[in-house]
Amino acid sequence: MKRYAHVLAAVDLAENSEKVVAHAKEMAALFGAKVSLIHVVEPLPGYGYAFVAPNDIESELYEEAKKQLAKLADEFGIDPANISVDMGPAKVQILGKAEEGKVDLIVVGTHKHLFLGVLGSTANAIIHNAKCDVLTFRVDQDA
Repeated sequence: MKRYAHVLAAVDLAENSEKVVAHAKEMAALFGAKVSLIHVVEPLPGYGYAFVAPNDIESELYEEAKKQLAKLADEFGIDPANISVDMGPAKVQILGKAEEGKVDLIVVGTHKHLFLGVLGSTANAIIHNAKCDVLTFRVDQDA
């Protein structure tokens, strides 16, 4: 069996994010591995004129995500140094963080129709392009 030294939990900060982190912690506990968390704030699409600048909204989303991810890390006893909120396309940011952090396993939750709050292409890209193992599981079903 492969040994994991670094597990990355990719969370969307929706209601089932705790399940993703719990799975990551369980896998890490089996091998004494480090756990890191990542959340990605996707760029907002431009729709002509807006009353609020998209950068202002993205900044607010980023700051709120940092607070929520820090709270989640605290709840699961994860070192704040091992959390990351990134901006950009989710698949690019998650794969980049995994490679940069020498991650052995990426843990992601899937929904019936959505993954990480974005299109299913994110899950597909991570599964097919990750240079490490990927664990996916349905978060909308009771285990």
